[in-house]
Amino acid sequence: MAVLPIITLPDPVLRKISDPVESIDTAVVRLMDDMLETMYDAPGIGLAAIQVGVPKRIVVIDAADEGEPRQPLVMANPEIIAIGSTTRPYEEGCLSIPDVRVEIERPETVTVRYIDRLGKQQELAAGGLLATAIQHELDHLDGQLIIDFLSRLKRDIIIRKFKKMSR
Repeated sequence: MAVLPIITLPDPVLRKISDPVESIDTAVVRLMDDMLETMYDAPGIGLAAIQVGVPKRIVVIDAADEGEPRQPLVMANPEIIAIGSTTRPYEEGCLSIPDVRVEIERPETVTVRYIDRLGKQQELAAGGLLATAIQHELDHLDGQLIIDFLSRLKRDIIIRKFKKMSR
């Protein structure tokens, strides 16, 4: 396994819409493993393939509490098939936008359908932090970032800051 470089704002790659995974082959499984290694190294609780420069619909998540055993979740072609009726705010961070936190109100529960690392279709009902992480990572697959939930003014300030830092 390898730790991959994480793409950060203002890189336009983060705005790309990711393509579906055609099949789970050894290259996809290797990418999934490398993404998990990268996420744990960062450290973070989720990572989308586009964040490491691969425009494929793959996400990895581990929302286990600190001190608990790891609970890695690897999803190809994930799609939310149901959302709960209640929402909750959560202050989200993003490995591609370091040191920025945005309070976002999202559905408290979701059900997601995906293909696992063995090529089997799965469904998972998730709540709390895991539901938030799933929604956050699926946003990445469609080119959306947490700053998109901010006002245009606040979003532009953050983008300008990252453009300045990248020079």
